[in-house]
Amino acid sequence: MSAERALQQLQSLLGSSGLITAAAERTPYEHGPRYGAGQALCVARPADVAQAAELMRLCAAEGVRLVPQGANTGLVGAASPDDSGLQVILSMERIRGVIDIDPVDGVIQAWAGTRLSDLNQALAPHGLCFPIDLGADPSVGGMLAANTGGARLIRYGDVRHNTLGLQALLMQPPGELLEMGNRLHKNNTGPDWKQLFIGTAGSYGIVTQAVLRAHPLPRQRATALVVPASLEAGLRLLQDAQAQFADFLTAFEGISRNALASVLRHLPQVVAPFDPLPDYALLVEVSSSAEAGEHFDLDKLFMAWLERHFDDAIVDAVVDKPDTLWRLRHAISDSVKQEGKIVAFDISVSRSRLPAFRAEALALVERDFAGADVYDFGHWGDGGVHFNLAIAPAAQPQFPAERIEALRTALYDLVVQRYQGSFSAEHGIGPFNQHYYQRYTQPAQRALAARVQPVFDPHCLLGNTRFA
Repeated sequence: MSAERALQQLQSLLGSSGLITAAAERTPYEHGPRYGAGQALCVARPADVAQAAELMRLCAAEGVRLVPQGANTGLVGAASPDDSGLQVILSMERIRGVIDIDPVDGVIQAWAGTRLSDLNQALAPHGLCFPIDLGADPSVGGMLAANTGGARLIRYGDVRHNTLGLQALLMQPPGELLEMGNRLHKNNTGPDWKQLFIGTAGSYGIVTQAVLRAHPLPRQRATALVVPASLEAGLRLLQDAQAQFADFLTAFEGISRNALASVLRHLPQVVAPFDPLPDYALLVEVSSSAEAGEHFDLDKLFMAWLERHFDDAIVDAVVDKPDTLWRLRHAISDSVKQEGKIVAFDISVSRSRLPAFRAEALALVERDFAGADVYDFGHWGDGGVHFNLAIAPAAQPQFPAERIEALRTALYDLVVQRYQGSFSAEHGIGPFNQHYYQRYTQPAQRALAARVQPVFDPHCLLGNTRFA
């Protein structure tokens, strides 16, 4: 490959507005929000699918590796280049916009570069929403590449469950456009090929557009921050909430004392919900798209449910406006970043094993990695836990890279080998998790991937995630 020749051809194809070569202008694309930082040959910003297809053909002919990138909000480095200075970042940010909304079918069709906020802004006048709830504002393509979950997965499922169809560009043959599925809710005419492009970090092809399920906007929401008598009591509350409210149960989130205290330290305008702060709290939300009326008032039903459990499972509770309580929850990640060097874990275990796992994980950190403080929170409704640690500046000399790696391996061994959980519940694989994928994935599964991935990318030119 000639880098100079490739740049010349890219410049001719994309023009000055579609190609970024200056180091300072590349920087925002080269660095991920948490992990992943390298140096790209350039940033290619095609204006439409036809340009993106031609770009792929050009790169295939020159042997240039492409790293697809949406809004660059991913947390495992999957959209970041390596240090070679030879990869081209393929940014989809110009291929954006809502193509169509069909309120009867309940779908929205959008280009891959469209942001989540733009989807919901377009859907709101129709009384609809795309209910993936995140602190970030990812693109459609990025959400598909990572199979985004979020805080309301217990009610709506992840992106995979909300995708009816998608369109993607292939690397083999280069630039070929593949249509997979459409807006049909029922279609059983063969393999569901679109699933290969969801959750695989752009390694099988570049998603260009998608047809997504839209859901009715909630008209009633009731939210409480609950202190359970114990974590086991919290699981009983979860079971009973699902039995009593069924699909009305929208979220069931867990917040540790350390995580809540961090928010209060760094958002001084926020009033402490409890004094003293409890060891653990649960953010419970129920919602409905039905209007409140004489025969159906979700707020009253929710209050009655809370009062009923004060006798057995609830020690204390604060009922407040949903936006007020969700502000506490969504502020955790940014607050914890200010506590020191972050060592973040995006993990999941069976819900029934959450209390045992948390106790054992806390004991492991205290025993073997003193100086690292745990600020855990997450999605108790689906077993997901953000078991995040922060190492204060004074303790950082005690945590060289080798000890942090030992910490990660010890925690992941506990999650995967003892609790049969996942070392990446939501964030995907990417370069950051690649060696953990090799460590924990069954050889037979990797062998199957070694046969499948080359069908789509025989020369390893697409993305930087390998499933073999």
